[in-house]
Amino acid sequence: MPETLVEEVGTLGTALSRRFPLGVTARPGGPGQDTVNVAVYAPALDHVVLCFEPPGGTWKAILLPDMTDGVHHGLVSGMPVGSRYGFYAGAPDGTAGNIDPDVVQLLLDPYGRYIDEGTGADGTVKYTSVRMQSDFDWGDSRSPRTPRRDTVMYETHVRGQTMLHPDVPEEIRGTYAGMAHPAVIKHLQELGVTAVELLPIHFHIDEPHLQGTGMVNYWGYNTLGYFAPHVKYASAGARERGPEAVQAELKGMVKLLHLAGIEVILDVVYNHTAEGGPGGPALSWRGLGEEQYYRMRDGSYVDTTGCGNTLNFGNPHVIKMAMDSLRYWVEEFHIDGFRFDLAVSLARDGAHEFTNQHPFLLAAATDGVLASAKLIAEPWDVGYGGWQTGNFPTGWSDWNDSFRDSVREVWLTDRAARFDGHHHGSLAKLGDALGGSAALFAQSGRSPMASVNLITAHDGFTLADLTAYNEKHNEDNQEGNRDGHGDNRSWNHGVEGITNDPLILAQRARTARNMMATLLLAQGIPLIGAGDELGRSQGGNNNAYCQDNEIAWLDWSMDPEARTMLAATKRLVQIRRDFLNEQPSGFPTRGGEAFIHWFGADGAPMTPERWTNPHERVLTMLMGSPNGTVDGLVVFNTGITDELVTLPANPRFSGDAAAAPHPYKLRMTTSAPHLADDGEPTFRLSRAVPRVPAGESVPVEANTVQIYRNLLPSR
Repeated sequence: MPETLVEEVGTLGTALSRRFPLGVTARPGGPGQDTVNVAVYAPALDHVVLCFEPPGGTWKAILLPDMTDGVHHGLVSGMPVGSRYGFYAGAPDGTAGNIDPDVVQLLLDPYGRYIDEGTGADGTVKYTSVRMQSDFDWGDSRSPRTPRRDTVMYETHVRGQTMLHPDVPEEIRGTYAGMAHPAVIKHLQELGVTAVELLPIHFHIDEPHLQGTGMVNYWGYNTLGYFAPHVKYASAGARERGPEAVQAELKGMVKLLHLAGIEVILDVVYNHTAEGGPGGPALSWRGLGEEQYYRMRDGSYVDTTGCGNTLNFGNPHVIKMAMDSLRYWVEEFHIDGFRFDLAVSLARDGAHEFTNQHPFLLAAATDGVLASAKLIAEPWDVGYGGWQTGNFPTGWSDWNDSFRDSVREVWLTDRAARFDGHHHGSLAKLGDALGGSAALFAQSGRSPMASVNLITAHDGFTLADLTAYNEKHNEDNQEGNRDGHGDNRSWNHGVEGITNDPLILAQRARTARNMMATLLLAQGIPLIGAGDELGRSQGGNNNAYCQDNEIAWLDWSMDPEARTMLAATKRLVQIRRDFLNEQPSGFPTRGGEAFIHWFGADGAPMTPERWTNPHERVLTMLMGSPNGTVDGLVVFNTGITDELVTLPANPRFSGDAAAAPHPYKLRMTTSAPHLADDGEPTFRLSRAVPRVPAGESVPVEANTVQIYRNLLPSR
């Protein structure tokens, strides 16, 4: 295309433009909707040129006339909704020059609401921002605002959730529309999920090292736009209709999930950008103000993310960008919460040290727009002092890696060691995990409900693979199996990978059910990894970030093993919900509203000596509230031998002879399913199951969890 002559804004722009809000916004009460205020924080530049192309028009270039505190701004006419645009560094002397936006990669607007991806005249990919408007009919859709206590989260990928789903029409598989299909929503509702936590849907691109490999950045942790949705997750029809249709499809997904009572939580990556390390492309922030947007020391990058660059949350403008982005997604897309990738990097001060009183953490937790949003930290990064689980302030929840590691050890590596004739670990870590790692979170003034409990997530083994592989098998990633974590705390139950041995398969499945039971019966917010309820395997790949294929997609073939795991998970979520419904609203965080009692196999209380004794392999947990209508008792036999377990008397009724004997009723055992009338596997027990008086012993097989209700006397 011909070069575009740069024009200077006249006195209209000089007189009326403002340094806020940042981005491209219609001027309220201005001369027309096609006249906009343009503002961009670009402190490194003496001059900034706005290049824009109205729909059906030709490129224009305007030199923004004003600069206030590092923000270049001007009032620009003739720029309607749908205009493509970007920024260019003006000539050093401020005079007009010539620009060819079809050859030059313009700098994207950090506040751009949409990113258009195309091929330039030189054959390379070019990105431009697009001016958007925000019309959408939300109808009766409202945020469910599920209390944290009642929340059951489900981490999934918009694309992977539906690519293989037989009931989702092929043309919308792997899309926002596919995620909101009735078959997918039905699955989530029947499972009992109250919130989906979506891997990044901000606009992202592939890393350079993936070019030519046939692989892509499937997970999406390589953000290029914090206000722009990822276009490729929209259906082909929406993409053909244009930016407004893409945004509408994403909003429609949120709307339908909300109508189904399901919250939408976004995984967001404010810790680094797609511009990479030194020498990487200047696509936006690097060209606008590298030393202000990125963490630097003595002219070199301070990288606490392992991704080449780290956004500088010691700069108020970076904090403002993140806060404005969060508010935008809440206000415009009705998002219910955020999981912050490598959140420690967002809470490092000007000296690059973590502080839980960082302005960003406090601002997000106290902001009026974000007041109802769930704020969830991945509480680590790769920098010095990077592990901060339990140290985030009130208003935040943390992914609890301590819970993850403890549960894996108890059910996997400890049992493997015992089969090898060794004694390894005690039950103290299991008790700590079930109690929501209370001591870990108490120091920050938070309750166990600040703990997001997880056993698996997108990075790492699936639940099924934890029971089938001792080692990672990432050869398909083409990195020589060097990538991914080596310390997985997994156990293959005697055979690495695929086997036809029915005994091994049965034990693997039971162990998976036990870990799922531990997750869903512990205090805190449970996070289920997508597909774990179906026994999904990645073939031992614990770092499938680049696998946009059957390795990472959910398998919906629903073989007997998948149906069994699904039945177990549904039953466990139902038991959790039933129990919580019979507790007061203050359970388990308000003082005096909750208790947990711990017992050994003999029905006697656990003592400090028993907690640390590696020979103790049976733990009984009795939990409830003095004001609840039912107590719950769970028996965990983590050992390798069957045991007779004495069900304890409920301590809160000791001395109340008139209320004896307080029998227990078995609600579920993870040992094996039975067939329902329709031939499907079920873990729902008959109402005819006999009650067990306190003080009597019951057989509990090795590697089994049994769940009881304690039938309280009428009041």
